[in-house]
Amino acid sequence: MATQAEPQRASVTDGEPAGKPSRTLLVGLSLGYFMVLLDMTIVSVALPAISRDLNIGLSGLQWVTNGYTITFAALLLTAGWLSDRFGGRRVFLWGLVTFGLLSGVSAAATTLDALVVLRLALGAAGALLLPASLAVITNAYTDAAERARAVGSWAAITGAALAAGPLVGGVLTDTVGWRAIFLINVPLAVISLVITVRQAPETARKQRSGLDLTGQLSGVVALAALVYALIEGPAKGWSDGVVLIAFALAAVAVVAFLVAESRAGDAAMLPLRMFRSRGFSSALAAGLLANFGLSGLLFVLSLFFQDSRGYSSFSAGLAFLPLTLPTAFNPIYTGRLVGRIGPRRPATIGFALMGIGALLQAPFTGNSGVDLAVTVVGLLAFGFGISFALPALVAGMASSIPTDLAGIGAGALNSARQVGASLGVAALGVILNLASTNADGTRWALVAGGVALLVGALITGTGLRGKSPTPSR
Repeated sequence: MATQAEPQRASVTDGEPAGKPSRTLLVGLSLGYFMVLLDMTIVSVALPAISRDLNIGLSGLQWVTNGYTITFAALLLTAGWLSDRFGGRRVFLWGLVTFGLLSGVSAAATTLDALVVLRLALGAAGALLLPASLAVITNAYTDAAERARAVGSWAAITGAALAAGPLVGGVLTDTVGWRAIFLINVPLAVISLVITVRQAPETARKQRSGLDLTGQLSGVVALAALVYALIEGPAKGWSDGVVLIAFALAAVAVVAFLVAESRAGDAAMLPLRMFRSRGFSSALAAGLLANFGLSGLLFVLSLFFQDSRGYSSFSAGLAFLPLTLPTAFNPIYTGRLVGRIGPRRPATIGFALMGIGALLQAPFTGNSGVDLAVTVVGLLAFGFGISFALPALVAGMASSIPTDLAGIGAGALNSARQVGASLGVAALGVILNLASTNADGTRWALVAGGVALLVGALITGTGLRGKSPTPSR
């Protein structure tokens, strides 16, 4: 992965001394990362408007959401390989141009098939941007302290994007229309492109082993087939031949992936020896469950707020503020807390808060004052929970593997989270499909998501290290 690359030479930007590039460069790189993360959440509150305009049902909305996360999750590790092999600056620029163009075309989509294909392509472009932007930062900032601060600022974009997504999406959908949620990426991509072209230093290209093509293809097939089966199962019937073939294909692809990774040696996309570390395995499993709950909750409640409670897109965005605002500031405190006491307790507290926040809302899917108040409290607990859990999982992963595998580990954790996002939308969408009303489906989806998150608390409580990080070997 890109984070393994050590900078080969100092950079000089706008006449500043080596090790202190222009702050504008960090803004440009962070804009690219922000755009990728924003695209994951901004779509949520626009789903009812997309449904009305394109005349699509629940399964179609699941594909609009999951098209992006499937390819993003499946291609992250390969994107890291490309960044190392061809240089982070070059890959970042490729990703920016592609993401901006595809976003503009997505705004013109007139059919579900076209929109889903574009979402799949956007996920692939987004996967290029994440590791490449981090590679440019690690190359540009040669001073260790400056680099650490730059990476911290870059990582803080996660909370800002999560906080902005539903609100910005609601404003754009109500005032301009749902197509504007894609058009907003175009100026962001242009600004980031201009800054990066002018100020980003060239990044060293590493001689990497050959691309683990078998592992990559089998990983994509496994995830896509499983998500297809979960989304199409309720409509086609669980005994439908195509659905059964999809489940079987997913199982075969998983086996093929494991065999490929065990035989690939140094070229393995995800070396299986990393799973000998209990902390690493726990962090990946918990990361999957965190985004299972988060993305599933955003999907389910976005539809519930607008279909059952009659909110506008903007009002739905406002309703998510108790969840999203804590993610904009609390990770700073969490980082300090993890530094003092290690990742286990903050992660466990975070998952417990998320689980309780989801379960608390389940009995209150009406429209009374009590129902609305409980929703606010539940979302607030969930928001603080996610902002405790995610930074702690990153620290727990990093402390559980050798430093030479840190880049692959970071990519694996991000991939696990996005796999969880795809599965959360697909699985909780199944529950919505099976229910007689949207309110009933929302109630049981919240129960399922809450239970999954409490399982995450059990995993982090028993699997992560209790004290702060020293490499395990």
